[in-house]
Amino acid sequence: MDNVIAADIVAAGNAEREKALRTDYAALGEQLQRRAIDIDGILKKVEGFGVAIPSWGVGTGGTRFARFPGQGEPRDIFDKIEDCAVIQQLTRATPRVSLHIPWDKADPKRLKQAASRHGLGFDAMNSNTFSDTKDQKHSYKFGSLSHADPGTRRQAVEHNLECIEIGKTLGSKALTIWIGDGSNFPGQVNFARAFERYLDSVKTIYAALPGDWRLFTEHKMYEPAFYSTVVQDWGTNYIVAKELGDKAYCLVDLGHHAPNVNIEMIVSRLVQFGKLGGFHFNDSKYGDDDLDAGSIDPYRLFLVFNELVDAEQKKKDFDPAHMLDQSHNVTDPIESLMLSAIEVQRAYAQALLVDRHALEAYQETNDALMATQTLKSAYRTDVEPILAMARLNSGGAIDPVAAYRASGYRRKVASERPSVAAGGV
Repeated sequence: MDNVIAADIVAAGNAEREKALRTDYAALGEQLQRRAIDIDGILKKVEGFGVAIPSWGVGTGGTRFARFPGQGEPRDIFDKIEDCAVIQQLTRATPRVSLHIPWDKADPKRLKQAASRHGLGFDAMNSNTFSDTKDQKHSYKFGSLSHADPGTRRQAVEHNLECIEIGKTLGSKALTIWIGDGSNFPGQVNFARAFERYLDSVKTIYAALPGDWRLFTEHKMYEPAFYSTVVQDWGTNYIVAKELGDKAYCLVDLGHHAPNVNIEMIVSRLVQFGKLGGFHFNDSKYGDDDLDAGSIDPYRLFLVFNELVDAEQKKKDFDPAHMLDQSHNVTDPIESLMLSAIEVQRAYAQALLVDRHALEAYQETNDALMATQTLKSAYRTDVEPILAMARLNSGGAIDPVAAYRASGYRRKVASERPSVAAGGV
């Protein structure tokens, strides 16, 4: 496996920090032992936890007003894979890359070789029928899988079938479908007819899935359609998954909900009825902001993982897909993705600390105060020594951002990759 960051840089940084880390880890171990928690057991679970990196996440994002590119922007999917390899090398928490077609379209064999060289695999394939590409026959301006025109719908279906074929070569096992279909004015579309056309289109895609694949469908309440969207909430998404069959699941993006929606309850409902497929992790203040995971409401992230760990301990073969889905407008995308992966890992580790027997007892006796304090006790625990030890044991960096900055990687790629002009609309 090829390292992108020189191994001696990582080793030097770890040598400076390892003694303090082991002291902190031992101290936390003693604290957890008093709560009858085996720290090494938690460490083992954290070491086995991973979250996928979206290929588009390593580029600089933007808003509908402007985009300000950063230095060393990836020129193509192969640059993106190299950037993703940096994140995995330093965090040891991001072993897979999720591709977006046609943005990342290239020879699948070359893609697989490039990823394998860095020890990376591929997560779910992502289709794109929410924007037009060069030489595209039918425009998606007024929809794709639900479009009134049969030719446009057929084009969107064929694109998804192409994504499946590419994914089969890459070793992917899932297809994620998100559409921007909807309306911007009352009366613009017939809600029922649009949804019926969407279901018919997705059923055709579902029928082409390999036997060991899963289909993930996403819901989103607005954007780019602002009056209505075809798959607008988790209830409609659940209907889609039920209509399609056993290989269809709902994907939950944390930013795709109205402010103050109880997302952890949505997670519980989908788990309960066997239709939770996975997550796109990010954070938000006002809407679908696509901010770094855990940057605004880390407690909500913990509460989501509280439901996931509860299901993990009660259900066999519970294996939801985990992926970051963020837009980095003012930070180095590699740094943001590293820290976000760690924050997702942190929420998982904290949720593993919840005393579930005590919590259930408090719930069954209506002791609201002690039930919520049981959760808070786990959330307030500083699990950083566990996360850092997991990275050290796996060959990563105790402090990934420090190692990354010491490597000069961003300066290096900035000198190799042509600068990109800023843009706006």
